[in-house]
Amino acid sequence: MASFEYRNGSFHAEDVSVSAVADRIDTPFYLYSHAALTDNFRAFDGAFSGMPHLTCFAVKANSNLAVLSLFAKEGGGADIVSGGELFRALRAGVPADRIVFAGVGKKRSEIQAALEAGIRMLNVESREELAAINEVAGRMGKKAPIALRVNPDIDPKTHPYISTGLRKYKFGIAIEEALEHYREARALSNIALVGIHHHIGSQLTEVQPFADALARIVDLVRNLRAEGIDIRQIDVGGGLGIVYKDETPPHPDELAGAVLPLLDGLGCTLVLEPGRALVGNAGILVTRVLYVKRSGGKTFVIVDAAMNDLTRPSLYGAYHAVVPVRERGGKPVKADIVGPICESGDFLAKDREIPPVSSGDLLAVMSAGAYGFTMSSNYNSRPRIPEAMVRDDNFFIVRERETFEDLVRGEQIPELLLA
Repeated sequence: MASFEYRNGSFHAEDVSVSAVADRIDTPFYLYSHAALTDNFRAFDGAFSGMPHLTCFAVKANSNLAVLSLFAKEGGGADIVSGGELFRALRAGVPADRIVFAGVGKKRSEIQAALEAGIRMLNVESREELAAINEVAGRMGKKAPIALRVNPDIDPKTHPYISTGLRKYKFGIAIEEALEHYREARALSNIALVGIHHHIGSQLTEVQPFADALARIVDLVRNLRAEGIDIRQIDVGGGLGIVYKDETPPHPDELAGAVLPLLDGLGCTLVLEPGRALVGNAGILVTRVLYVKRSGGKTFVIVDAAMNDLTRPSLYGAYHAVVPVRERGGKPVKADIVGPICESGDFLAKDREIPPVSSGDLLAVMSAGAYGFTMSSNYNSRPRIPEAMVRDDNFFIVRERETFEDLVRGEQIPELLLA
C-alpha cells in the first residue's frame, strides 16, 4: 500500500483521508506516515545486515519524539548536533550507547551532558574542540570516546549549502592532517580513540562519491593501525537522497553494495547516519488556500502555510511537489504558491502548473518529512504548526499547535523601561 495516494478522488495518508485530519486540527500541519517511516528504516538498516553496524538517525532532519521513538524501537540510534538533540534522543528512549554527537561548535556544557549520559562517541572537528573535551572529561574523571571527523575532499555533487566534504567548508579535519591529529589525540590522558568519522553532504543521488570518500578513509585507518592506533568504528555519515521531482537516488541496497566491499576484512563496526532517506518522503505539509490573486499577468495562490513553516523552497530554491487534497479537473494553471509572510521570498512553489483551485481548497506539499518542522521558525510571530502521525486508520497529534501565549513565554518588560 502506498503511504500517500488518492482513493476515490480524496488524498489519503495510509487509511486516513487528509481532509479528515484537516477538519480535526485545522491547517497548516505536518502529517507523517508510520508505515513509511518503518519501511524506510527497515530497508536502510537491512541493506547493511552483512556486517556489524548501527543506524543512527540524523535528528536534525526530523526531531519529533514520536519519530525518534519509532526508530529507537526498530533498533536505531541517533546522530545529534546539540545538547537539545541529546535531550530529545534520550527523552524518546534512544539508548545512550547508540548516540553519536557531531557538530563543529559543541559547548563545554553539551560535552559534559554527553559524557554524563554515556554516549557512544563524540565526533571531533578541531584541535581546540579536542582540548575542550579532554579538559571536561578530566574534570569528570572520565575518558571521552571520540572519533575525529576527517574531511576526505570529495565532491558530493549536491547543492553547495548542503555539501560538507570539500576542504573549503567548515567541517572536519583535512585528510592530509588527520594522522597528525590522531597522534596528538593519543597523547591526551582523558581521550579514548574509538573511531573515525566523515560526512560529505546531503541529498546525494549517486553512490560513487560515497565509495570514493570511504576508500580514502579506509586507507587512513590502515595507516593509523600501522602506528598502533586501532580504529574499530567507521562512521560514514549520511546523505542518501530522495525523490523530490525527477531525481533517481540509489536504493540503500545499491549504496551498501558500493561501500561494504571496501570494509571487507577490516574488522570495523559501521555507523550510518541517514536522515532525509528515512523521513523525507514519509511526511507532507497540508495547507489551505486563502485567496487566488491575479496581478501583472501572474496568478498567485495564497495559502496559510509559509516560509517559516517550510523554508527549503526559499532557502535552497528546493522543489516540492504540490497536489490538491481533492482531485480536481479542469485546465491546469501556472501559479506561484505563496504564503502570508511579508517577504518576496515567501513561496512554496513558483511558476508551477496545478489544477485550478479556489479559496478553501486543501493542498498537500509533498516530501516534507525532512528539514520541515525542524527548520521552522516564529517569523512574523506565527505560532509553529502541529505535527500528526497516521498509523493504519488512526491518526495522532504528536505535537500540538503553538499558541500566541507560547510566542511570548519567557519574555518580560522590565519595570525600569516603563518608568
